[in-house]
Amino acid sequence: MTSNELFYILALVRTEGIGDAFAKKLLDYFGSAENIFSTTKQEFSSIPRLPENVIKRILNKSSFGEAEKEIAFIEKQNLKIFFFENEDYPEKLKHCTDAPILLFSTGDFDLNNRKILSIVGTRQITPYGTDFCKKLIEDLVEVNPIIISGFALGTDICAHLSAIKNGLQTIGVLAHGFDRIYPASHKKYVSQMEENGGLLTEFWSGSVPEKENFVRRNRIVAGMSDATIVIESASKGGSLITANLANDYSREVFAVPGKTTDKYSEGCNNLIKTQRANLLTSVDDILYMLNWDSKPKKEKAVQKQLFLDLNSEEQKIYDYLHTNGKEMLDIIAKGCEIPVYKTASVLFDLEMKGVVRPLPGKMFEIA
Repeated sequence: MTSNELFYILALVRTEGIGDAFAKKLLDYFGSAENIFSTTKQEFSSIPRLPENVIKRILNKSSFGEAEKEIAFIEKQNLKIFFFENEDYPEKLKHCTDAPILLFSTGDFDLNNRKILSIVGTRQITPYGTDFCKKLIEDLVEVNPIIISGFALGTDICAHLSAIKNGLQTIGVLAHGFDRIYPASHKKYVSQMEENGGLLTEFWSGSVPEKENFVRRNRIVAGMSDATIVIESASKGGSLITANLANDYSREVFAVPGKTTDKYSEGCNNLIKTQRANLLTSVDDILYMLNWDSKPKKEKAVQKQLFLDLNSEEQKIYDYLHTNGKEMLDIIAKGCEIPVYKTASVLFDLEMKGVVRPLPGKMFEIA
């Protein structure tokens, strides 16, 4: 992305009254952010349901000053930019309708074509939670996932440091801009994080860690991951919000059970009881539900099925799975350029014909 393109995108998302979802619609309609700011008032008036106050702010270019200031900060800090239309934008997050248009990062990591787990929990993590978190990450080494968390006290930093200790990449998602680190006590971990992954945020410089920012941050933690793991949580807390968001995104959720008398097991036990999370007792539960193999297995020779009576969409999905192997529903839909709802229906028909079979983790493969 050029500095000129970034400038207009920053100006667009900073325009009052334009959120991520609205900005995506405008970009889709006009083709680029620069085109939006080059549009005349008369041309805007022909667009239905575009608020007059938003048109006025675009025409006034009121956000240009802030965009220039932010570009200077980005260049000074040497931040990497992820734009939702670019290939390097986190693929899993791209499927979430409320995903941010821009992400800023430090460090070096690739969030595509990787196994990714988010690990969340209380800031008041107990020795039980600490031991479980460390052992779980140690046991995950064979499948080499990226560990995502929120770089907060307690469970978050335990997950990050355990990942680093075991040679896994880890990414901290911040609830503020890169002109600060919160909590301040975690400044000493920044260099380790950047050497073994990095830090990521949607927030501009000057953004402070307000309560609502942590909720917004949680959607990124949940959206980037194959699954969210709740280590410990009281009956209420931010980790439960992350778990609910993961469920909304049709991602797997796992919760570590605890004693019914333990305050910081109440949230996990309730997630399991209400079937909003899978019971997590060991790494095997994750490997099974996500259909992850810890060790490569020798593939069996399979006799190709002959004379399949498939329509064009069925054939397209069959060919895709035959070429790519097992894959998630939304990835199949994107690869075949068929809407998700239609892909789900076609996969069901193929399953009834004995052509494909469903797998744990909302995945499918050739039967």
